Amino acid sequence: MDRRAELTEFLKTRRARIRPEDLGLKVFGNGRRRVPGLRREELAQAAGVSADYYVRLEQGRTDNVSQEILDAVAEVLGLTEDERDHLARLAKPVRRPKQRRTAQRVRPAMQQLLNALDGVPAFVLGRRMDVLAWNPLAAALIVDFGALSAKERNMPRLVFLDESCRDRVINGDRVAGFYPQWEAIAAETVDYLRLYAGRNPDDPELAELIGELSIHSEEFRKQWARHDVRDKSFGVKRMVHPMVGELTLQYETLVLPGDPDQLLVTYSAEPGTQSESALRLLASWTAPTVEPPLHTRTTESAPELP
Repeated sequence: MDRRAELTEFLKTRRARIRPEDLGLKVFGNGRRRVPGLRREELAQAAGVSADYYVRLEQGRTDNVSQEILDAVAEVLGLTEDERDHLARLAKPVRRPKQRRTAQRVRPAMQQLLNALDGVPAFVLGRRMDVLAWNPLAAALIVDFGALSAKERNMPRLVFLDESCRDRVINGDRVAGFYPQWEAIAAETVDYLRLYAGRNPDDPELAELIGELSIHSEEFRKQWARHDVRDKSFGVKRMVHPMVGELTLQYETLVLPGDPDQLLVTYSAEPGTQSESALRLLASWTAPTVEPPLHTRTTESAPELP
């Protein structure tokens, strides 16, 4: 990915969110503006830098920009911590020798831990949000990962290319999707993928994934153009499972030691809730002697990917 182009678009989209009035700047004339948000000159004035210097910064022509200037620009734009980190990586890239990427592997002890998490759906995400490992309850809850190819075991592909993830109409009837709040899930997925892109701009498989999703999903193209970034940490997700109904689950994301590109994701239900009962029922079907139920998506109904 082109770092300079990414920096330009990121700062342009951040400027578009801020109105001059928010900074106490006067808007002259009839108030009509050709572009939304702050102009470059207005941002430079508010940040205490020359307009020429800010233009060079936005164009990626200032690799030696100071942290003080980045902090001043971030303050004017009201950037979050994730956005500040993203800006720093784009504006002051760390020059590292290129290393040959090897396939990610999950340590056997981590797979043992996943299997030992009784009643807790858990899986490991790798680069580009690839699903590297999972326990039976995660497969019963989300999708039978083992029935998918390695390429298909990718959360952005599932969210944007698997129609069963969102509400849809079949034979005139509205059918609930796995994620009733699909728009929020989609935004969260793209925001993290964009954050990963800032950390790994030279990942060829990332470029392939973005290209594939852009071709096959208009929603992805719109989300990707926003240039929003957000780390994956914790939160609440609602799901509608075809066999146990609706669940509201809390998720936690932990960075695994030894590989910062591997994340352990766990789901849990609040005690005493219907979601806890549904999760227990689903867990009872994942016993070794019982074939775990599959998600509505099967290998036969999976979307054809290039």
